[in-house]
Amino acid sequence: MPKFSRLAALLIAGAIVSAPALAADKAKSFATVNGQPISQGVYNAFLAEQMAQGAPDSPELQAAVKEELVRREILAQEAKKKGLDKNPNLQGQIELARQAVLIRAFLSDYVKANPISEAQLKAEYEVIKNNLGSTEYKARHVLVEKEEEAKAIIARLDKGEKFADLAKQSKDPGSKDKGGELGWASPNSYVKPFGEALGKLKKGEYTKTPVHSDFGYHVIQLDDSRPASPPPFEQVKPQLQQRANQQLVEKLVKDLRDKAKVN
Repeated sequence: MPKFSRLAALLIAGAIVSAPALAADKAKSFATVNGQPISQGVYNAFLAEQMAQGAPDSPELQAAVKEELVRREILAQEAKKKGLDKNPNLQGQIELARQAVLIRAFLSDYVKANPISEAQLKAEYEVIKNNLGSTEYKARHVLVEKEEEAKAIIARLDKGEKFADLAKQSKDPGSKDKGGELGWASPNSYVKPFGEALGKLKKGEYTKTPVHSDFGYHVIQLDDSRPASPPPFEQVKPQLQQRANQQLVEKLVKDLRDKAKVN
């Protein structure tokens, strides 16, 4: 799957998961603390945020939200008494928070106005499924820094030493303590040289020459293979939806950035 910018991932997550509902009447206050009103809009937004995170609406939740906002207002008033609202660094943080709220609202509206169709999601599902191939492999490997090290490991395997024992010297922290095991996966899920070498092995075989990738030199053994059984569309639909929304936002941000005049 293609990689998306951290910006797009964060923005779309905020837009879909926790975008607050804005109150129609921002001027109306629902409580007053030391003479300072807390707007109904703030209350509605905070309540909506809690509900978006899974809290059911109830008198208890409403009371808890009110108490939390009262406490926040009390602390904010104390901070202002100390002049912290005039601190340049804090003003910058406040501006960033303000921007984040606006961005979430904007992206939420954009995603809703440009929905991804079921047909688009199914087409993407078929592309991914075809890229995975018809066979998945259970492999293990030893990853070392130098080609000479990999050749030495192959020579020791030729003499009958166990792959799992030799894997302890691997540079791969995720597999070295598991005998080099990588679990079941499609060759296309690995870097290209690794996947190509794996696809040429028969069950029980290991590579007779080191396989070079950006990570170093691999010695690969194929433990088993089986027909690929991708999860059904409905199971992965939420992930496909999120991925499609990320792509949508990524394109929007790129288009806007290309048009922007920056001096």
